[in-house]
Amino acid sequence: MPPSASVPQDLLCDLLVVGSGAGGLSTAITARKLGLDVVVVEKAPVFGGTTAFSGGVLWIPGSRHAPAGDTRAAMRTYLRDQAGRFFDADAAEAFLEHGSAMVDWFERETCVRFVPTLYPDYHPDAPGGAQVGRSILAAPFDASQLGPDLARLRPPLETITFMGMMFNSSNADLKHFFRASKSLVSALYVARRLAAHFVDLLRWRRGVQVTSGNALAARLAKSCFDLGIPIHTGTELRELLQAEGRTVGARVSTPQGELRISARRGVVLACGGYAHDRARTAQRYPHLARGGEHLSPVPAENTGDGLALAERAGGQVDMRFDGTGAAAWMPVSRVPLPGGRSGVFPHLLDRYKPGVIGVLRNGRRFTNEADSYHDVGAALIEACAGERETAMWLVCDQTAISKYGLGYAKPAPMPLGGLVRHGYLFKGRTLAELARAAGIDGAGLQATVAAYNQGATQGQDPQFGRGTNAFNRYLADPQQQPNPCVAPIARGPFYAVKVLMGDLGTFDGLRTSVVGEVLRADGSAIAGLYAVGNDRASIMGGNYPGAGITLGPAMTFGWLTARHIAGDLPTRATMPQEQRHAA
Repeated sequence: MPPSASVPQDLLCDLLVVGSGAGGLSTAITARKLGLDVVVVEKAPVFGGTTAFSGGVLWIPGSRHAPAGDTRAAMRTYLRDQAGRFFDADAAEAFLEHGSAMVDWFERETCVRFVPTLYPDYHPDAPGGAQVGRSILAAPFDASQLGPDLARLRPPLETITFMGMMFNSSNADLKHFFRASKSLVSALYVARRLAAHFVDLLRWRRGVQVTSGNALAARLAKSCFDLGIPIHTGTELRELLQAEGRTVGARVSTPQGELRISARRGVVLACGGYAHDRARTAQRYPHLARGGEHLSPVPAENTGDGLALAERAGGQVDMRFDGTGAAAWMPVSRVPLPGGRSGVFPHLLDRYKPGVIGVLRNGRRFTNEADSYHDVGAALIEACAGERETAMWLVCDQTAISKYGLGYAKPAPMPLGGLVRHGYLFKGRTLAELARAAGIDGAGLQATVAAYNQGATQGQDPQFGRGTNAFNRYLADPQQQPNPCVAPIARGPFYAVKVLMGDLGTFDGLRTSVVGEVLRADGSAIAGLYAVGNDRASIMGGNYPGAGITLGPAMTFGWLTARHIAGDLPTRATMPQEQRHAA
């Protein structure tokens, strides 16, 4: 009987890539450039994966965008220090050897472009750490170049845009918006930026001048379409197909019905990890295991499909990263949105600003709030180990919130009353009144602020050392001297926002070889099955050494995996460790 017209025909290709984030699309593009017939399937109705929500930063030591003077020895030392006992020498060496070449290849062969950043490593004073320059950023992009496929580009995270307009955290845009009420130059800049954005909204019904991860996702997708690589959205992986011990394709579901895709060279899993797999996160996230709450801003489709299906095929999920190493932690807050909806706001910038501190329910500080999001998250999980709820409150005064905002609350002249009425912001004329409104211990909060202010008047933080390293200072306020991270909390009214735990993705993932082959428990490779991105265990050992330590390895190993599959990988990358070092 001939198949119904409403049911799609089976497909045949060389390589099937499951997932459309940076890991999956970089693999697909590389494989296609090397002559393979590639198909990409994506569970969500939009492409871009977690990448489209991200900052679009890649940690690529030694790239051509980095300042001169960095050495391979320093890079290796830093990775070894940061990964600790989980350091994988083979994977680290492959990453350091091929990361910069991957960047050059994509900039030469595709429309992907990067720009340098001034980001320090997150632990710049650790052995081998860099004070500046190992992270690069996707260049802004006019997403209207996607044509009709623009409608399928995952929009940026709603809570970090302004009327749908995007910014880079290190971009001049943000500085102008902060200064719009104080500088005529900034006010004119903001007016021009808003006018252009409104024109785009009228024409395209969305912002098209995209930055950060949305720009990276758009550039990678445009490169796919230029090469004739189809990205089938709304297509969910249901089963890996195997024959004679080899992965030979997959069964997927589409809006029109089920489809069998046969893949001569194999299947690459790039499904984004398991941040929304409730069973696995309850087991692996310490604060969930003790009954707490977790709000992940990553796409809801990241439910661990790749990991679960690979396990059924004989693969093994590497869960060595104990304690707080299962995921990249991000402190977040729950934002009330129009229509009774709620969103998740990642606290990427406010924690670094002078006059903002973080306290527990007892009113006490527990860490350096200007450390990286992952470090603050790990410290919060540990500080709340004896409690059911894992939460902190960011606290500031009128001066700080007017200058910098607080969480989703924007700086002056944007109004704050609505966020107070909806319970997002807590407000008090005095610290005692703020504590009552927020549910914080009043005596503890007043004692904490008094102790903090003693040092803050001199630009010091004797308790936790805010502003004592280059990374603390990078996202602070350089106009605040002598310490850009420290200012007193003195001018009422006072404000607070409740912060919970979230993540930027998972570190646990499938055990693989250096070139991405999924491994069984005995260390043997499952022929034809590969993993990249967050489906592959992080090479960072459950730590977060710098901006872009997810996307940098995702694209580098996606590039290497594709080259291995296509038979184009340099011999050096596949040598045993002792032979490669001898070479």
